[in-house]
Amino acid sequence: MIMVTGGAGFIGSNLNAALARAGHEVIIVDWLGQEGKWRNLARHAPAMVVAPDALENFLETAPPIEMVFHLGAISETTATDADLTWTTNVVLPTVLWQWCAAHDVRLVYASSAATYGDGAAGFDDDIGALDRLAPRNLYGWTKHAFDQRVARMLATGAPRPLQWAGLKFFNVYGPNEYHKGRMISVVKVKHDDILAGHAPKLFRSITPGIADGQQMRDFIWIDDVVDVLLWLLASPHVNGLFNVGTGNARSYQHLAEAVCRAADVPVRAEYIDMPASLREHYQSFTQAKMSRLREAGYEKEFTVLEEGVRRYVQDFLMQPDRYR
Repeated sequence: MIMVTGGAGFIGSNLNAALARAGHEVIIVDWLGQEGKWRNLARHAPAMVVAPDALENFLETAPPIEMVFHLGAISETTATDADLTWTTNVVLPTVLWQWCAAHDVRLVYASSAATYGDGAAGFDDDIGALDRLAPRNLYGWTKHAFDQRVARMLATGAPRPLQWAGLKFFNVYGPNEYHKGRMISVVKVKHDDILAGHAPKLFRSITPGIADGQQMRDFIWIDDVVDVLLWLLASPHVNGLFNVGTGNARSYQHLAEAVCRAADVPVRAEYIDMPASLREHYQSFTQAKMSRLREAGYEKEFTVLEEGVRRYVQDFLMQPDRYR
């Protein structure tokens, strides 16, 4: 039995589908809500769905669980409710860490590339380098705070899960993200621009020395993320904090061109001013340092941007049923 918190969300539901195909029974911890989020699970119904506010009571009598993938979080980079975000992103994973340690259950939890802030301190996922980082928003700070808490627990010899791994996800894109509102991937947003008859819209640069459209991110296809998660499930000896990106930053211009080609429309882009509300949180460059994951034994190659975008657009966004 595998438990996936945030299992009806984007990464969680793709993981649920892969686990179901592999024959695992899955417990989903999530709110299904009223916005059609259940559709993320429609093809691969879990063994049970547990409401997040019932989780601690559920854990008191839970069936035997092999592994917990803790993917649930408040993940909006514009979140402002600090108390709720702290409780969700720091207190809850601490409860799960302690429960897994007490019951010999393996734990993989989601951190974030938002912990790197503006990238000035680099993108080193060594747990000893955490104190150099300066996240730029509440979401990134709470994710960073839990990474730091893990580092302190390890340093002081506190009980730890049978296996533990924290994953700093970079810019993930792919199916089942349709409920995410403003946090939906840039690939989906640019495809929506095309469907509306417009050129893909890109923000003008706010960083001196970076041309419009040349802001760069490490975009990673969802199947590559799921492959890393499944590899950890099959690799109980692997512990640590790891980046999960491709290690190859690509520009927004490249992304817009890839979406146009996948949708078979002329390649073009329109530049617009960045909203003031995003400017203080914006990262003009991210690129995962992937050496630690490779050294831990992960060998699969990552999907290049053009191929990932083609799969997303043609195999999902252009289909009557966009879900996995």
